Amino acid sequence: MGYVRTAILLAGITALFLAVGYLIGGEAGMLIAFAVAAAMNLFAYWNSDRMVLSMYNAREVDRRSAPGFYGIVEQLAANAELPMPRVYTIENDQPNAFATGRNPENAAVAATTGLLHHLSHEEIAGVMAHELAHVRNRDTLIQTITATIAGAIGMLAQFAFFFGGGNRNNPLGIVGALLIMILAPIMAMMVQMAISRTREYEADRIGATISGQPLWLASALERIDAMARGVDNLAAERNPATAHMFIINPLHAHAVDSLFSTHPSTESRVHRLREMAGASGPWG
Repeated sequence: MGYVRTAILLAGITALFLAVGYLIGGEAGMLIAFAVAAAMNLFAYWNSDRMVLSMYNAREVDRRSAPGFYGIVEQLAANAELPMPRVYTIENDQPNAFATGRNPENAAVAATTGLLHHLSHEEIAGVMAHELAHVRNRDTLIQTITATIAGAIGMLAQFAFFFGGGNRNNPLGIVGALLIMILAPIMAMMVQMAISRTREYEADRIGATISGQPLWLASALERIDAMARGVDNLAAERNPATAHMFIINPLHAHAVDSLFSTHPSTESRVHRLREMAGASGPWG
């Protein structure tokens, strides 16, 4: 069901993008919007992993430099029947982690030093199994495409104010252009948030099967959520468009951050994992 909902939401945000292009410039505007979206997605497809790892000054590690962490990822990748991803650490006290890369063959996983220092071996395994579930589901590509289209909608909405008022496809004139400028980015953001939340639930479920222990991830989510509230992630605050990538929303330094959360509530996620553990037997 999660995949069907994701497909519907992706179709919805793409349709919104094309509709905004049509209202601004008619069929020509819609085609231009489509071409812009295609070009942006192509660039993001090849470069998003390097860009986001660079944003967070991630450092690649191997079996020699981080044997414990690397070994956890290696075992879980084998469990998931995935190629071994590149493994990174990020110098940040906020416990968190994310996955990136255009496909399983070019994937990377990253964890903050806060996560590696404060969580147990089992909890780290639960977190990294969740991130490998994102890799297996190709969520990193889905989220990149979604973020790119949402950003492009925001760009087009700004154009609407200057070019959309007198277009015959926009019967409301300047009022319509103002509505496009205000409402289109909000609608795009809402769809992006819905896709992110759907993929998080799915990654929790599949990650629990990769580790074999739903309660490891449940415990990790509770601890990360509690600790992350008291530690700022300044790099994430500077790049809020990447917040959806993390296992727990890294944003909280500004009052407005909670209004745009891309993650389901931790309580809801933990409840589902505990139900999964109870329904599937003594997971540990």
